[in-house]
Amino acid sequence: MSLRKLKNSIIIQKFISTCMCILWCRHAALLLLLVPRRPSHGNHNEALSNTPIKNIIRITDETDMAIIPKRTNISLRGPTTQPYVRPKDRCPVVSGLAKCKGSKRKWVEGLPPLYIITPTYPRAEQIPELTRTGQTLLNVPNVVWIVSEDAPAPTPRVLQYLNETSLRTIYLRDRMPAKYHAKEHKPKGVANRLAGLQWIRDNAKDGVFYFADDDNTYDIRLFEEMRWTKGVSMFPVGLVTDFGVSTPIVNDGVVVGFYDGWISKRKYLVDMAGFAVNVQYFLSRPNATMPFRAGREEDEFMRSLNIEFKDIEPLVSNCTKIWVWHTQTKKNYRAKAVPAKYMHIPTNGTNLDEIKNLIWRGS
Repeated sequence: MSLRKLKNSIIIQKFISTCMCILWCRHAALLLLLVPRRPSHGNHNEALSNTPIKNIIRITDETDMAIIPKRTNISLRGPTTQPYVRPKDRCPVVSGLAKCKGSKRKWVEGLPPLYIITPTYPRAEQIPELTRTGQTLLNVPNVVWIVSEDAPAPTPRVLQYLNETSLRTIYLRDRMPAKYHAKEHKPKGVANRLAGLQWIRDNAKDGVFYFADDDNTYDIRLFEEMRWTKGVSMFPVGLVTDFGVSTPIVNDGVVVGFYDGWISKRKYLVDMAGFAVNVQYFLSRPNATMPFRAGREEDEFMRSLNIEFKDIEPLVSNCTKIWVWHTQTKKNYRAKAVPAKYMHIPTNGTNLDEIKNLIWRGS
């Protein structure tokens, strides 16, 4: 009786078509899908597109093609297998250090290198901000990323991240001299930038260098423009002071002054993120350096380069666009541990053993 009701039900009748039938065997019902025979001639692709076959992934976007590999020998009879297999991790972690197979990114011959000097220091936001900067630089060819850390010892997570990325990286470590620690306005990052400049003097022969703080945000088009700097190039920086921008003032393609919220008797009112320097130009000036004077670093560095306004190269359409910003990440303090009394399940031997090592606990 129950089988008769099932057979005569509206739902089953809707499913039955010319391509389907039901076989009744004792107390069970079997629903069969009849697939039309593959045409022996004619346009096979047209036949496939007009045939309602399930479990076939149609890839229409190039991005999807990069994620889901093309499948071959797809059977038109019966269910297909799993559409794709999840790839293994590119950088397997062994004993806390990532060991990536393969070489660094391909170096483009004839393209001037960019030396990106990034000062950094241990804090809760350090790895997220280095990650953001590194992911940006991955889109730029021929980059050497010089990460210079102000820390008593190398931060293991920084070394691990630099080892994981496919960028060409240089890790340096230098400390702000102790005599500046007690000052109200500290010359932050100067020791690390000077370490990067010394590396440039000792190892680089051509190309362009740029100071890229890890908390800034960059449009990758900026790097492609600065790559061809012949001496010193400059460009606007957004989100600087209450005026919202620091920029050269350009008239008929020539820098005639500066618009900036911090004047203080400075000649070159330029932000640290607002200029790039040609390596050979820098090497030809052996006395060029940066002072340990808070608020004077950029101005006195420019003075040591002996650059004149007329020789400055204004980039980004004569400084009419903003392609770098002084973004600020919310300050995070050292994380606290969840009291054991709130943990209702044992956590030893779980993923928390590893996660706890990634949480900022302070130095």
